[in-house]
Amino acid sequence: MPRVLNDPVSADDERDMIHLAVQALSSGKLVAFPTETVYGVAADALNEAAVSRLLTIKGRRPGQPLTLAAKNAEEALKYCPDVSRVGQRLGIRCWPGPLTLVLPGNHPRSVLHRLPGGVRQAVAPAEFVGLRVPDHRLLLETLRLLPAPVTLTSANRSGQPDAVSAQEVVDALGDDVDLVLSDGRSKYAQPSSVVRVQGQTMEVLRQGVLSESALQRFASLIVLLVCTGNTCRSPMAQVMFQQRVAQKLRCDVADLPNRGVMVISAGVSAADGMHASEQAVEAMRARGLDLTNHESRRVSDSLVRFADLILAMTLGHRDAILQRWPEAAGKIQLIRQDGLDVADPIGGDVAEYEVCAAQLERHLSHWIGQLEPASLPVFRNAT
Repeated sequence: MPRVLNDPVSADDERDMIHLAVQALSSGKLVAFPTETVYGVAADALNEAAVSRLLTIKGRRPGQPLTLAAKNAEEALKYCPDVSRVGQRLGIRCWPGPLTLVLPGNHPRSVLHRLPGGVRQAVAPAEFVGLRVPDHRLLLETLRLLPAPVTLTSANRSGQPDAVSAQEVVDALGDDVDLVLSDGRSKYAQPSSVVRVQGQTMEVLRQGVLSESALQRFASLIVLLVCTGNTCRSPMAQVMFQQRVAQKLRCDVADLPNRGVMVISAGVSAADGMHASEQAVEAMRARGLDLTNHESRRVSDSLVRFADLILAMTLGHRDAILQRWPEAAGKIQLIRQDGLDVADPIGGDVAEYEVCAAQLERHLSHWIGQLEPASLPVFRNAT
């Protein structure tokens, strides 16, 4: 029977488990890991013999590729240097997590070319490669310490039920696996969602943890509009932006998420759950737009990380975001192209809000014109 390392009860236990897993993989052995989906079996992707053994015990038919596991999205996407914006969004927004991305792997700068020939055939038999960043600390820390990439597949025989505990791995594979790391039952106890992305087209090849509607949201173009309290300027800009994008795409505003566009507003000093100001509601009502259900939110790590474009009302808002999130420098802009601030109408009457709304509308036209339909995801049913 394989050696089973039981659920870690201390940090020392966990470190020992990880170091034993690294040693085993580096010496060509097969190691079963817990993941957030189901248990998986890993092999050193630079060791052709280990990968061949993994294929044999798995019982994979030719053309059924193994997945490559990486420690983060940046490393994973090195296998596909020309990945589309749709593929990048899914990786950045879903990893670590229960998503396997199938991407074109034939780029001349792809890290795939560093793998042995037999391993390349095992992971990319049709010039597409499946990539995964599992959301489990034991596997992620092992990947961080390994100098080589890792191939990963579910810890069962092909056609048999997935293993969601260490005991089920032992029952399914027995001595064919050398080491099993146990961490209780898998969080989701179902496989990852598998999505193939080619250009802007995405196909769900396997239903899994993430629903199609969730994947659509993760692949969407996200525009974030930022002011101070998220009760007047940015909410007005949000609904006007949505209206103009819908006109450009010839759809209803309510259908924008299905067309791959999400327009969000937030404030750098906002209190969550505040309604839009009465004057802002009135100014938008005059344009046929509804702000009555708006609830304010504060700018957050996830909003900044996931946004494709951030439009700030003032230099102060832009600087506040860059001070906390300097990595956002490449995607944050002032909404006004002349570099000036959008004046805050708070405390003024409806007429002042009308002036602010007209100013926003003029400058939004520029950003609407910058939106490229080719950056929007297109769902296709897998055949």
